[in-house]
Formats: sequence, structure tokens, C-alpha cells
Amino acid sequence: MTQNDALFRDAPVRKAVVQMAIPTVISSLVLVVYNMADTFFVGQTHDAYQVAAVSLTNPVFVMYMAIANMLGIGGSAFISILLGQGRKKEAKAASSFCSCASLIFGVLLAVLILLFMDPLLRLLGSSEQTYLFSREYLFYIALGAPFILFANTFGHAVRGEGAATESMIGGMIGTVVNIILDPLFILVFHMGTAGAAIATVLGNICGCIYYLYYFAKKSRMLSIQISALRAAPSACTRVLSLGIPAGINSGLMSVATVLLNNSLADYGDKPLAAMGIVTKAYMLIAFIHMGIANGIQPLLGYCYGAGLRRRFTGVLKFSAVLTIICGTILSAAYILGSRPVVALFINDAEVISYGSDMLIATSLAGPILGLLFLSINSMQALNRPLPATLLSVCRQGLFFIPLLYILHALFGIDGINFTQAAADYLTIVISLLLLKHSMRTLPQNSGED
Repeated sequence: MTQNDALFRDAPVRKAVVQMAIPTVISSLVLVVYNMADTFFVGQTHDAYQVAAVSLTNPVFVMYMAIANMLGIGGSAFISILLGQGRKKEAKAASSFCSCASLIFGVLLAVLILLFMDPLLRLLGSSEQTYLFSREYLFYIALGAPFILFANTFGHAVRGEGAATESMIGGMIGTVVNIILDPLFILVFHMGTAGAAIATVLGNICGCIYYLYYFAKKSRMLSIQISALRAAPSACTRVLSLGIPAGINSGLMSVATVLLNNSLADYGDKPLAAMGIVTKAYMLIAFIHMGIANGIQPLLGYCYGAGLRRRFTGVLKFSAVLTIICGTILSAAYILGSRPVVALFINDAEVISYGSDMLIATSLAGPILGLLFLSINSMQALNRPLPATLLSVCRQGLFFIPLLYILHALFGIDGINFTQAAADYLTIVISLLLLKHSMRTLPQNSGED
């Protein structure tokens, strides 16, 4: 029995959850800092148009994350199920597919964005004041697409074999590089949004280098060699089917952000800049929830594959309590300190005023948002991609988009502010019902003593 088998099967539930979740939460926090860094340092230029430009182009980066999540989280879920069943060759094939697909998608996205840059910027809602800043940022983000997708895909995939710490290290390397280069490029060399994008790409390149080292020297169960895929070509479809919920959630988030920005454009660039700041700040709550859910997913997948019903349930219940505690503390801090939080990013009274109201409204669902991500990841671990996909579609699609237009029409900008919280509460109710139904697929004979 390997060390990872012992952790997945035999370690006390709390120890196993903490050991898997903490590095993943740290990785998520690292990603939050990564996303905040560009907005923060661009904000130090005291130019609201540059901040708005970074916000406008954020949906493209979110779309990158959608593909990386589809491949990485889908790969992690499938790898953990295969390892629970003792099918190691198929696990290698799954990780090989993640490697090849991330690079292929990255090259395709880079070509498409560079070819259709101007119509894409118009679609994103760029104005005369933000156009040049948005174009500079998007150009370099497009060039870096293959590196961004590879690094973020394997930040998730390596957790499938229990390598949560290595996943964290790869993310931290990229973030540290980004944080060092951001002030240098933006404030010292005065490269503005272009400097922010270049720093982001270079950070991801460093992350790629680390993951290549990990696969070459440390991983025993995974592979990035295309030859490994020949052992189980069907791994491709299983990775995609399990990863689609995560990909759709992030992809629809990108679409929702574009629609949100277009709605806010009616009120000028200041509310747009404020929402960009709030979106980045709220990532702290959302990504901690996602970090816990993503961290325990390999545990849940292994338990499902090995028939450990009681352990599966114990991991899920303990993680749910953990997300509620963390979410309540962070949401209270944001609601009570909304103005100082927004003021950390920019010294503009009008942007701070808009942002304070937006942050309070958005944070109302923070205490229980983790239940949604736990439900999605649990259903992926239960090999139930369809209900998990439905939840992802509900949050940013079926609920968010109609509510955005309805609440905007009824309450103006206040309606826009409360759209995300309203969509989250509706989706959480649906998620708990679907999870209860999906839990019936857990084997009754648990395989446990």
C-alpha cells in the first residue's frame, strides 16, 4: 500500500480532509492573490480606465480557467477513481490526455484571440477610454495561453494522486514571480496593463517548468507522455465528461461577466472598475470554498472507487461544516469592512462608493456558497457528471443571466448588485436536492470494517 493509499483509505477523516484541503486552499488563495495582483498594482497608477481595462478582459482569463478546470478537475476526479480501483495504466493515460489537450487548446485560443482581437474587445464592452489598455493586456494574455492552460490544468490534475502539496508549490511559484514582476513592470517601467499581462504569463511559464520537473522526477502514477494515452484512449471521454461541470461553471462565469459589464457600462466606467475590484475581492471567499471542495474530491473519488460509503459520507459532512465556518467569517468581514476592502485597490471616492455597495450585496451568499461546490465535486466523484453539469449551468446561466436583466429592469444598479447572491441561493437549494438523490448511487456494502 502506498503512502497515498494510506491517506485516502485509512487516515482519520479529519486528518485526511485537512491534509488534502489545506494545500488546495492555499493554492486557491495563491490564485486569488494572482488575480488580485494585476488589479492592485494597476490600481496604484490611480487610473480608473486601466483598472476598468483589466476588468473588461478578465472574462478571457476566466475562459482559460474554464478549460483548465475542465481538463484538470475532470482529470483529478477520474484519476482518483481509477487509483481507488487499482487501474494505474488508465490513470497514466488520463494525465497524458490532460497534458496534450491543455497545450492544444492553448494554441487554438491564442490564434483565435489574436485573429479576432478587435471584435472581441467590442464584445467585452471596451470604450474609447479603455480600448488601448484592454488591447495591450489581451495581446500578451493571448500569447501566453498555452502556458496558462498547462500550468493551471496540472495544478488540479496532480491532486488526483494525492499530490496536494506539489500542486500548491506550483501555484505559489507562479504567483511569487507575478507579484515580484507586477510592480517592476507597472510602476517602475511604466508598462501599465501590458506589464501586468507579461508578468502573468511569465509567472505561468515558471509554474509550467515546476510541473515538468514534478512529472519527470517525482510522480510515480502519472505521465505526460503521449505514449501513455495509447493504453486507454477512452480516458479522454471520461476526463471530459467529469470535467465538463467545472468547465461550464467557469465558462458561464465568463459569459456572465461580459453581460454584467455591458449592463454596468450604462452607468459609466467607474461602476465597471468597482465591479472589477469586487469580483476579484469576492474570489477570496469563493476560492476558499472551491479549494476545500477541490481538495477533498480525490478523497471522495477514491472512496467511491473503493466502495467506502461511510468514509465518503464522513468526509463530505466534515467538509460542509468547514466551508460554512470559513464562509461566515469571511463574509462578515467583507460586509462590515466593505469600504476599506475596496479602498485597498484604488484611491477614488466614486469607485469606492460603488464598490462598497456591490461587495456587501455579493457577499450575502458567502456563508453557504461552499455547499454548492461540495455538491458539484461530490457528484463528479460519484461518477455523476450530468447533475453536476446541471448545477454549473444553473448558477451562472439559467439563474444568473435572467435575474441580471429582471433585477436590473426593476431596481437599476442595485438590482445588478444583488444578482449574484440571488442566483447563488437558488442554485444552492437545487444542489442539495440533487446531491441527496445522487448519494443513492453509493454502494450499500461499503467495503469497510
